[in-house]
Amino acid sequence: MIEKLEEIEKRFEQIESQFNDPGIVSNPSEMQRLGKARAELEPIVGVIRDYRRARKALEDTEALLADPDPEMREMAQAELDPLKERIANLELTLKSMLVPKDPNDDKSVIVEIRPAAGGDEAALFAAELFRMYTRYAERRRWKFDVVEHQEMGIGGVSKVVFRIEAHGAYSQLKHESGVHRVQRVPATESSGRIHTSTVTVAVLPEVEEVDVDIRQDDLEISTFNSSSAGGQHMQKNETAIRIVHRPTGVVVTCQDERSQQQNKLKAMAVLRAKIYEAEQEKVNRERAAERKGQIGTGDRSEKIRTYNFPQSRITDHRIKMDVHNTITFMDGDIQPMIDALIQDEQARKLAAAEELQTVGA
Repeated sequence: MIEKLEEIEKRFEQIESQFNDPGIVSNPSEMQRLGKARAELEPIVGVIRDYRRARKALEDTEALLADPDPEMREMAQAELDPLKERIANLELTLKSMLVPKDPNDDKSVIVEIRPAAGGDEAALFAAELFRMYTRYAERRRWKFDVVEHQEMGIGGVSKVVFRIEAHGAYSQLKHESGVHRVQRVPATESSGRIHTSTVTVAVLPEVEEVDVDIRQDDLEISTFNSSSAGGQHMQKNETAIRIVHRPTGVVVTCQDERSQQQNKLKAMAVLRAKIYEAEQEKVNRERAAERKGQIGTGDRSEKIRTYNFPQSRITDHRIKMDVHNTITFMDGDIQPMIDALIQDEQARKLAAAEELQTVGA
C-alpha cells in the first residue's frame, strides 16, 4: 500500500508543477483536464500527508520512551495509544479511498419507474415513488425534469422517466435500482385486507455522446401528437418523439416538452443511457471478481426493499436496515438509507480488494 500511496502523491505533485507550465496554462482544455485530475487526487493526498505526519509523531514519541527524564517518559507513554489509534483510522480511510471508484459515480442520472405486480395499487405506488425521488432531489437542491409521464387510473402512472442533473447523483441513487415492494390496505379495499404490490426502478447514469457509439442509420425516429401537459397547447403539431434503436430493440419516447427538438434531445439522452447500461451489464457479467464488490446482483428482478405501511416500517433487504417512519421516508428523507448502502458497498469492495491482495501474495 505504501508504494501505491507514494505513486499517488508523486502524480499529484507532477500535476501541481504542470499548472506553472506556460504551454499548459494557455490551453483551456488541458487546464480543465488537469484541474479535474487534481480535484480527484487532492482528498487522498491530504490523508496521505496526515498519515505520514502521524507515523513521524509516533516514531518521535517512541524515541522519548528512552528519555532519562521520567516526566518525559510518562508524557510519551500517554500519547502512544491516541497516536496508534489515529494511525489505524487513517489506514482504514486510505484503504477505502484506494478501492476503485465506479467511473459513473459523478454522473447525472435517468430514473425509470414502472408498476409491476398489483394493478392500480402498483401504479399508485409508482407515482408515490416518483414523488419520493423528486422530493429527495429538492432536498438536495438538485435540478430534475420529466422525460415521460404516462398516467394510469386515479393518480397512478404506468411509466415515468425523469432526469436528475447533479454531479454525483448516480453515486447516491444507483442502489435504488431493483424491485420495490409495498404492503398496505389499498384505498379501494373495503374489507381491509393488506395487499402486496411491486414497482420496478431503474437508475441509469447519464452518458455523453462520446461514451456510446450510436449510428444514425440504426435509428428509426417517428413523431406523434403529444398528450402531456407540455404538449397540450400544440396538439396540431407532432411534438412527441419515438426513437427505436434497431440493433438492440430499445424504444424511447418523450412528449413532455413543447418543442420537437427538445423532446428529441431528451429521448436521445435516455437512449444513450439504456444502451450504455446494457453494455456495462455485459462487461460486469464477464468480471466475476468485480461482482464480489457489488451489492446483490443489481438485477431489476431482485426485491431490494419492502414498504410496510401498516407497521410504518421500510426494510432494505440487502443491508437488513429498517426505517420506522414511512411518512418522512416517502417525503424524500431517504439519505440515511442511501448512506448505509454506500457504506456497505465500500465495505464489500474493500473486502474484495483485500481478498485479491491476499491471493496475489
